Amino acid sequence: MTARRMRWWTPYAFLAPYLALFTVFMIVPIAFGFWTSLHEWDINLPSKPFVGLGNYAELFDPGSVDGGRFWTAMRATGIFTVASVPILVVLPLLVALLMNGRFAGRNVYRAVYFAPYVLGVAVVGLLWRFLLDGNIGLVNHYLGLDVQWTTDLPPAWIALVGVTVWWTLGLNSVIFLAGLQDIPRELHEAAMVDGAGPWRRFLAVTLPGLRPVVVFVVNATILASANMFGQSYLITAGAPADQTKTAIYLIAETGLRQFDMGTASAMSFILAAFLMAASVLVFGAFRDRRRP
Repeated sequence: MTARRMRWWTPYAFLAPYLALFTVFMIVPIAFGFWTSLHEWDINLPSKPFVGLGNYAELFDPGSVDGGRFWTAMRATGIFTVASVPILVVLPLLVALLMNGRFAGRNVYRAVYFAPYVLGVAVVGLLWRFLLDGNIGLVNHYLGLDVQWTTDLPPAWIALVGVTVWWTLGLNSVIFLAGLQDIPRELHEAAMVDGAGPWRRFLAVTLPGLRPVVVFVVNATILASANMFGQSYLITAGAPADQTKTAIYLIAETGLRQFDMGTASAMSFILAAFLMAASVLVFGAFRDRRRP
């Protein structure tokens, strides 16, 4: 039996379902969002006048109300990202190195570290909102402190970063653990034969083998941290004085509470531009320069 000759349109037929879904749920919303950002778009009013780049110009004007609020939110997003990303990369890697060893109850420990991640942000936010309460919270009670974790700075940032690390540590640990198990054992054995100690094996074998995983984890963690919303909304409510109100928090508030979808869309595209630039920097920083 001879194989039937494949027609030119066969690959496109297989791609069609994905391309249709991608167009409907990605391309069209992005295009509509950009179109919205070019208008004064109040969902309660029938008239939505075209303003061109006026919404963007207003956001880049530090003297405007929306511009000042937006860059304060971007600053809060940057603080949270810079504070959380290094911890969410280094600590999960250390946990993964420990969990990759052979010891009794290894699977139980792995499950314990990953367990918080299965909780929704609403559960995590409300749980820690009460635990960190400055008056009745158990954290102050058991530590003998009098700290307003949800209304003062820098305790509010410590609370937000700490809760996020506790919540998402397990996911990055599992990703690193999968990467560690994918490194051939023969490489470690060869390094041991050559007299390399644990630290030298980590630098010469483990880290190079984890390069693709590290790039993915760093990039994904930056994107997730820059899009933080639920923790700030539920734990600190942006306090004090909107200093912990992140960009996504402000975008949601502007679009869904103030019904100013045009400004909210412009904020979203500016944030997206910063995140794309951050992704380019990450891939550039971790590029293997030994290759031509």
